Amino acid sequence: MRQDTAFLFDLDGTLVDSVYQHVAAWKEALDAEGIELSVWRIHRKIGMSGGLFADQLLRETGFSIDADSNERLRQRHAAAYSRLSATVTPLPGARELLAALTDGGIAWAIATSGRMETAASNLAALGVDPERVPVVTRDLVKYAKPDPDLFLAAAARLNVPIENTVVVGDSIWDMLAAQRCRALGIGVLSGGYGVAELRDAGAYRVFEDPHELKQHLDEVGGRR
Repeated sequence: MRQDTAFLFDLDGTLVDSVYQHVAAWKEALDAEGIELSVWRIHRKIGMSGGLFADQLLRETGFSIDADSNERLRQRHAAAYSRLSATVTPLPGARELLAALTDGGIAWAIATSGRMETAASNLAALGVDPERVPVVTRDLVKYAKPDPDLFLAAAARLNVPIENTVVVGDSIWDMLAAQRCRALGIGVLSGGYGVAELRDAGAYRVFEDPHELKQHLDEVGGRR
């Protein structure tokens, strides 16, 4: 019997060009809290859960991040990102990739570590209506990446076994989460991670961006 493949997409850096806006927003939020952290260190954490972000901050800076500080950081980041979100655009081929899946009758969903307060503008830029397309955000699960909860929830929304899904993401956190839930991981370079990093984290294929992935859909289970 044939097993159809469903696609579970990360959002930031995978479908929309928003990673560096998030980095800038986190930098502004951290500066406002008096926490000095280099931009490159912030970039390495984009895509992981906010809780782990705070834990790593504690290790790298020696600052104590309590619950109140963490909530202020989250709110400052959301406010800063809101001002920058107008510059976010879909990555090359993203809309066409999703349209090709839809036209081919192939199920797909979006699973993002971002909360809806920041994801909404990205979805709008992509032309995705969360009322019509399964979208799982950080608000809806207990843990975010590298835990697999987001992808498990997205597969459940599609009513498909997680083993029959392909996770597409731009970060090592996506690939680690895919491994933990027994999904296949596909990496894209559009978020700033390198080929070796993504493969070491579990990606079985790596493409430049959604445009290149669309050209190779039939090689990664994208056909009916």
